[in-house]
Amino acid sequence: MAQLKEAPTLDCLPIGSATRVLTIEGGTTDPVGSRLTDLGFIAGTPIKVVRRAPLGDPTVLELRGYQMCLRRAEMQRILVEQVRD
Repeated sequence: MAQLKEAPTLDCLPIGSATRVLTIEGGTTDPVGSRLTDLGFIAGTPIKVVRRAPLGDPTVLELRGYQMCLRRAEMQRILVEQVRD
């Protein structure tokens, strides 16, 4: 597993990237972190960056068999590691 200090956040990855969740900054101690966990952003969950809106925000992600949109501010809290093919 990658070092958390060096881990990129989900908003930094290009379209088509395959990633895996490392952790959520702030954990489940605040409402946003708790909600992201409820939505399925749990350590080890594979995520694919599908597409971005024309102005770059929000972004469509695919995880756990469904697609969802997140804003950049929410994605900045999700630390990930890229999955190698």
